[in-house]
Amino acid sequence: MFRSLLLSIVTLGLLCGPACAADKIIVASDPTWPPMEFLDDQKNVIGYDPDMITAVAKEAGMEAEVRNIAWDGIFAGVAAGNYDVVASGVTITPEREKAFDFSKPYYEVRQIVVVRKGVACKSFDDLKGKSIGGQIGTTGIFVAQKDAASSQIKEYEDVGLAMQDLINNRIDAVICDSPVALYYANKKQGFTEKLSIAFKTEASESFAFVVKKGRKDLVEKLNRGIDAVRAKGIEAELMKKWLGE
Repeated sequence: MFRSLLLSIVTLGLLCGPACAADKIIVASDPTWPPMEFLDDQKNVIGYDPDMITAVAKEAGMEAEVRNIAWDGIFAGVAAGNYDVVASGVTITPEREKAFDFSKPYYEVRQIVVVRKGVACKSFDDLKGKSIGGQIGTTGIFVAQKDAASSQIKEYEDVGLAMQDLINNRIDAVICDSPVALYYANKKQGFTEKLSIAFKTEASESFAFVVKKGRKDLVEKLNRGIDAVRAKGIEAELMKKWLGE
């Protein structure tokens, strides 16, 4: 009888394994883009995105386990089913929508120009003949090349290097995604007292969570979670925590 009971328990465990694990989602995030995602001193993935997906999952009745996954393999991994969600500041694009499913947008990104404190700058006209830095291959660089053609555009491997050159008077401005700009101007130690937001451009894009094509059930749960996080004021709290006022 004991053996039969034990066998029944084992069998039940095998049968319900995937179902029992259905309330936990594995989340991939490339922690190289503060304040959206980066590593703390203990190598834990922290930032706006990890906090947001954790809150969204909780509101949808799930648990989120965030893992450090390099960007160059992050999309292939979710397509292969190695993890359930990518939460890593992913912009919705027509090309990506053909290959993956997206949640509703959880963050609208604008391109922001940052200058040194005390510098009057309200538009690209104020930067004519001056130098603007940004991270190579980013939307900010594309916007600057289009709308600030009379300025000198300097590209960097990392936006942090551009910000460092800005406070050291080597360039006159930096253009980057709004969360990054707000982080350096409002939260980043050693930068906040030296930098300020100049202006926002009209260019915008939206971040969303990425899932494997066909996982409509998960998309629906994520969307419900996003709605709940907004309705309860959790989103506003996270923005204040990571981006400042």
